[in-house]
Amino acid sequence: MSPSIPTALLLAGVAAQFADKLALDTLTLAATQAGATPRLVGLLVAAQSAGWLLVSLPAGVFADRVAPRSLVVLGGILMMAGSLVGTLLLGTGEVGWLLALSTFVAASGPVVIALSIFVLLPRMVPVANLPRANGRLELGRACFSLAAPLMAGWAVAHGVSALGLALCALLGAVVLVAALKLPAERPPVQPRLPLHRAIAEGGAFIAGHPYLRPIALCAIAWNVAFFAFLAIVTPYAARILLLAPETIGLASSAYGVGLVAGALSGARLIARLPTGLLLVFGPASSFVGAALLALAPASLGWPVLAFAFCLFGFGPILWFITQTSMRQAVTPQALLGRVSATLTTAMYGMRPLGALAGGLAGEWLGLATAIWLPVALFALSTLAILASSMPGLKAMPDGELALSTRG
Repeated sequence: MSPSIPTALLLAGVAAQFADKLALDTLTLAATQAGATPRLVGLLVAAQSAGWLLVSLPAGVFADRVAPRSLVVLGGILMMAGSLVGTLLLGTGEVGWLLALSTFVAASGPVVIALSIFVLLPRMVPVANLPRANGRLELGRACFSLAAPLMAGWAVAHGVSALGLALCALLGAVVLVAALKLPAERPPVQPRLPLHRAIAEGGAFIAGHPYLRPIALCAIAWNVAFFAFLAIVTPYAARILLLAPETIGLASSAYGVGLVAGALSGARLIARLPTGLLLVFGPASSFVGAALLALAPASLGWPVLAFAFCLFGFGPILWFITQTSMRQAVTPQALLGRVSATLTTAMYGMRPLGALAGGLAGEWLGLATAIWLPVALFALSTLAILASSMPGLKAMPDGELALSTRG
């Protein structure tokens, strides 16, 4: 690993993302095996995702105000505390609101850590190396996205359902150790605005920036589209394409393959291809995958479904690495946390709406028609980039260039 990419920072980020995914998979499986109602399982999933919705904005403000290493430590403590309580509750068979509360606490840890790393990375890594550093983080996330469901399934199947959360507590300890090796940098001096005004300042910066505004619009539309697609694709594959459950599962695993391939090749492609091309390719590849699936006959159902999932992994992760590096390059240090938190909250807030829209479309319009809803939404996400000045970008802009283009 290049010495310019801090090992401790990558270790903390990957451990937090792995814990977040492993906790979700373990909880849903263990609660289902324990006889929890669908309503309770939904509550646990909501509690796990609520960390991103409720904690992101205030955490972004504090990421700009205090030393980011302190927040990484706080995130590790939250992960350990919530996971240990959840382990005890699962071990005693307690599947209720206390488990949901511990889930929320544990899930808040990765939120805080992710925002801290977003703020720390451009302070510790040259702008030219940001795509490589973000690519390493995404590669770890992609690999563990494949591993976490397998580990959770094995643990629950062998009657050790609390093992997944116990591992999350261990990963929290790993984050704490990694944080000790990070530099104790002081944050930039800035006026202490009230919390609501500080949050609004981050949103206003995004709305007025010629690069960040279309990135935000693209991300919002893409998340609505993807979660609408997830709500429709399984019944569509089973009832329209007539695929067996194991065939659908095998095809959907191509998503992880696409994620890993994109994360592995991301830094090299970003270095060799125009930045604008990559920013268009991410949402456009999703549009192509969804459109091909909507047009595919049943005889080609499995290969087209696998190809679509692979595109959903490969193109968007390249886009994510590119736009994350761009955000870090063009955002003033004093706003990094709030800019990231605003985008994160907007994206995660759109996901339930997308899933609801997809489910209702499937019920009201029929699956054969509803599958075109995510196609249209992916087209909108692509249009958000095409309608901006970014397709013409040849290279990653630096802060001075970005600020000079604000109007």
